[in-house]
Amino acid sequence: MSGKERSRDEKNITSGKLLPDELERAVLSKVGAPRGEVLVGPRVGEDAAVIKWPDGRLMVLASDPIVGAEKGGGRLLVRVNVNDIAAKGAEPAFIIITIIMPPHMGERAVAAVMSEINDECAANNIAIVGGHTEFNDAYRRPVMCAALVGMTDRVLSAADISDGDAIYVSKHIGIEGMAILASDRPDLLRGHFSEGELREIEGWMELTSVLPESRMLRDFASFMHDPTEGGFMGGLHEICALAGMSAELTGGAVPLHPYTIRASEAIGFDPLRLVASGSMIAIVPKDKTASVEERFANSPIKITKVGVMNGSALPDKNRGSHEELWGLLKRKRTA
Repeated sequence: MSGKERSRDEKNITSGKLLPDELERAVLSKVGAPRGEVLVGPRVGEDAAVIKWPDGRLMVLASDPIVGAEKGGGRLLVRVNVNDIAAKGAEPAFIIITIIMPPHMGERAVAAVMSEINDECAANNIAIVGGHTEFNDAYRRPVMCAALVGMTDRVLSAADISDGDAIYVSKHIGIEGMAILASDRPDLLRGHFSEGELREIEGWMELTSVLPESRMLRDFASFMHDPTEGGFMGGLHEICALAGMSAELTGGAVPLHPYTIRASEAIGFDPLRLVASGSMIAIVPKDKTASVEERFANSPIKITKVGVMNGSALPDKNRGSHEELWGLLKRKRTA
């Protein structure tokens, strides 16, 4: 690169917005999937996007941040927002991204994050329609936030949950929590797992999207929830609180991978309270359970009925959503 186009990675970057050529190169060249509804997209000088809204459709919005993550952070930012949209039975469509980087990281870091965001958006037919990007010396690690808009034809509401509705769980519980442990605290798991098994568990991060099962469930479910902090039990408690009901679980039915069981027994934690992105909890009316099970019968995604909703019993308000992961990450490191 020469003169004006030279990356500021080699310079002493000051706080503030990216220069226009940096913005074009590192950010605005990465706009996710092309969508015909986008009339005005992200460009230097444009303050907002303009989107043609399809008649008769419902808008679903969600926003989540990712703080401190570098490699993989862009993909995760899109995915956690997609999962929230998917839990409402909607298709993700348009996203706005805010990225604040410490100056020492430079343009290359911005471009790397945007490449991850672009690839994940393109894979899910999401158009990147705007946002904000800057360097700021108040931060030592990246801060990223997204606002995602999705579209749907019907509302999934906890008010529609009825007594006797079935509780389903997709995949197995603890996917994200186990992947984080294998990536960030392998010292806790070594001695209980081989290096090959640790790499396999770390790869579970690829399973954290619930959009595929949302597409299979949304025609039948009365409500869906993406269980994050607090794991399965935390997510189920939130559903019960919204519905004003309790849940009756079938003993031993909640799906756990043998690796998760092994880890929980070896280092001591409740796997049902381990952060559980990658699974969907779906509440399905009794007359639609056969249709759900038929749809998943030949799918690589497993669905498990784990209990029923009990409309005659109130939820336990003191149950809380204790999260196991944070205590595990704070444990003293071993050799």
